Amino acid sequence: MQSGHPPVPPVNIPASIDEVSRLLAGQSYVADRPLAVSIFLAITLSKPLFLEGEAGVGKTEVGKVLAQGLGRRLIRLQCYEGLDVNHAVYEWNYARQILHIRLAEARGEVPAAGAAEREIFGPEFLIKRPLLQALEASDGAPPVLLIDEIDRADEEFEAFLLEILSDYAVTVPEVGTFRAAQPPIVVLTSNRTREVHDALKRRCLYHWIDYPTVEREAQITQTRVPGIGAVLAGQIAAFVASLRADALYKHPGIAETLDWASALTALGQTELDEDVVADTLGALLKYQEDVAKVSRRDLAERVAQARAAVAR
Repeated sequence: MQSGHPPVPPVNIPASIDEVSRLLAGQSYVADRPLAVSIFLAITLSKPLFLEGEAGVGKTEVGKVLAQGLGRRLIRLQCYEGLDVNHAVYEWNYARQILHIRLAEARGEVPAAGAAEREIFGPEFLIKRPLLQALEASDGAPPVLLIDEIDRADEEFEAFLLEILSDYAVTVPEVGTFRAAQPPIVVLTSNRTREVHDALKRRCLYHWIDYPTVEREAQITQTRVPGIGAVLAGQIAAFVASLRADALYKHPGIAETLDWASALTALGQTELDEDVVADTLGALLKYQEDVAKVSRRDLAERVAQARAAVAR
């Protein structure tokens, strides 16, 4: 059904690309200009933003920091295999419907033909899931809708999502059409475990988030890990970059870099050394094959190169 609330004027919308960059920086998110441009255009043009890249490079965090920085409600839909309309859009509160029928019977009420069905399939018995919540939001500015890891969902759900994002509306047959008074800010993420259909990508603005440069990763580490020094942050970034150049089963993402940096800081490290790196590899690498492969290499030389990279 059409929302009963009047259209809400835009609230706290970034007026420029530089303002987007400042908004992200204010939430301790270090972004390059191309990402800031993509975010600005997605908000300005009311188009979904499709973020793709390796796991752990900060895609999900974009949706979170936008909600925090803009003062919006964050509605997150975590995708998985088998996700369907009942879990993503809406379902009926069957327990409440049955209770309502039992209470009516206990009171001796005999509804007219078809009246009982219309009554129990009313809006008060509807359980609104993330997509419907995002469309019907009426608490001021529209929310940020984060559709996380869309590549994990089935292609059938992907097609259904395309239909919703085309009109920012969904129809519940028993109730009517719910249409957003103002479109939410939509961020979709994908780790590219499978290719997402072109039709969905065409509906969105696309941006690939790559691993950061050594300098940028050091900056991210200093921003996100309290108390870490510039020297250790730079050495960590250089060491992680050397791992990403190797043929590992799973390269560490920024999330793993921050975990490792936090672990080294908790141990009181101010610089890398071979022993502490060997002891803490499990905070950085998540597969035994990778830990064993790195451990077999000349760890001392790798650490020395990371230290030298900062010394220069």
